[in-house]
Amino acid sequence: MKIIFLLTILIYLIHIAIISTKSLHMLQQNRYNRGYRYIKWIIKNYQDNFINVNLLFLIFILTSLQDYLNNISPYIFIVIILFITYVFKEKRRHEVTKLPLKYTARIKRLMITIGLIYIIPCLIMFIGFDELNFSYYYLILGLMSYFNLFIVLIANVLNRPVEKAVGQYFLNKAQNKLASMTNMEVIGITGSYGKTSTKNIVCDILNSKYNVFKTPANYNTPFGLMITINNYLDKYNDYFIAEMGACKKGEIKELCDLVHPKYGILTRIGLAHLETFGSEEIIQKTKFELIESLPEDGIGILNGDDEKQLNYKIKNKCRILWIGIDNKKVDCYAKNIQLTYKGTKFTCVFKDGKEYDFETKLLGRNNIYNILDGILLGRELGISISNLQKAVKRIAPIEHRLSMTKYYDINIIDDAYNSNPMGCKMALEVLNMMPGKHIIVTPGMIEVGAKEYEVNKEFGRQIADNTDEVILIGEEKTKPIYEGLMEKKYPQEKIHILNDIMQAFPLMLELKGKETYVLLENDLPDSFNEKIRSDKK
Repeated sequence: MKIIFLLTILIYLIHIAIISTKSLHMLQQNRYNRGYRYIKWIIKNYQDNFINVNLLFLIFILTSLQDYLNNISPYIFIVIILFITYVFKEKRRHEVTKLPLKYTARIKRLMITIGLIYIIPCLIMFIGFDELNFSYYYLILGLMSYFNLFIVLIANVLNRPVEKAVGQYFLNKAQNKLASMTNMEVIGITGSYGKTSTKNIVCDILNSKYNVFKTPANYNTPFGLMITINNYLDKYNDYFIAEMGACKKGEIKELCDLVHPKYGILTRIGLAHLETFGSEEIIQKTKFELIESLPEDGIGILNGDDEKQLNYKIKNKCRILWIGIDNKKVDCYAKNIQLTYKGTKFTCVFKDGKEYDFETKLLGRNNIYNILDGILLGRELGISISNLQKAVKRIAPIEHRLSMTKYYDINIIDDAYNSNPMGCKMALEVLNMMPGKHIIVTPGMIEVGAKEYEVNKEFGRQIADNTDEVILIGEEKTKPIYEGLMEKKYPQEKIHILNDIMQAFPLMLELKGKETYVLLENDLPDSFNEKIRSDKK
């Protein structure tokens, strides 16, 4: 029986290795539980996490306590493990996630710790094996499997000293490297939304004269900045653009203490990550940590159309410049805006009264704000107007942020990585400009805390005014959008609710007209966009 038990342990450990990938993935997606995000995710999804096929383990444990099952319980245990593993793998195969699990060094260290947490009890049981204790062995193993999400959390806590030491090593290395690059200056960009778009646009504009490097992808955390500095920055860079993300108070200040920006751009302040921040006031104060960290000879660029920026009393003597569209009492504003499905044209008016025309391939009013940030900073850094005009014209659309692509003969407006109320509204305005049938595919907005229901219901009302067909992803979470549509008396036959996002593709082809534009809006996964790229003609 000891050999049979060894076999069950080996199969069990393989099962644990497989199911731990989901827990690690969610831990990584929730920033390793910063701001208790991972715990909140577990609680929010408790039904899916605990009322599932894993309950078979608990049923087995209860039945295996019966003496008459002692001889066959190892075989039942093996069957249950294999069945649960199969069901898990099938579910994961069809699961749609925004970003895949990245096997970083930190994840690999966590995998080792998780392995030890499971292997040590198994070794103790095997070495001190007693047939009379079979049921208790399975009780321990079954419960450790059922609560794998919490085992991963424990491993994360245990690894904190190691991660702190690793972080300190890379921090020292990054600080020393930055200190040696005396000719390079840092530009920090933060805000509730528009950070990545602004970062890319500002980089494209400044590169018309300077050698500029920006943080890649979503490297907007302390570790992301350290990796960027240590691995990518070189002595030829004139400027380093650091995107700065945050989920709680003090995190922007932490990033500023690392890179010491001389220039700071604050995009817009909204409800993103309201759940982890706790209040809109804390969000506002946290975003201004960038501006309040600038040196006295630094420059902060703010948005004059954002009340949360206008009303804030800045605790810094650095120079502040303002951009705007509606607000004309700023240092640089846009007028004569012409938004079309081919791009955008506008006139840029500076405080000295001089006016210059610009055009861009980018879509939407939000991108005008982002371009104004780049124009104003570029002018301050000595780039001529003619070069600024050429640079703006050359800016390439940013993937997943109102970029255009094709799926067969359907025009796709890809705004899949947007997830905020103002961005959604402006994306719908872009859709409404397009000459043809208008369809939206969306799961709604997340990470807006207690206001999630309210903002999604308003989103539904806005959708009703701008679309011909609606494809909602997720029956439960899109209920507020549906209610908003119903308030506007939107035709029910034009609302299509799917729980599997991949079903949206054949449905798009069924619903399309002669000329069709589909808006992909809000937090849609990479696999959805990969499908578009692989299937488009």
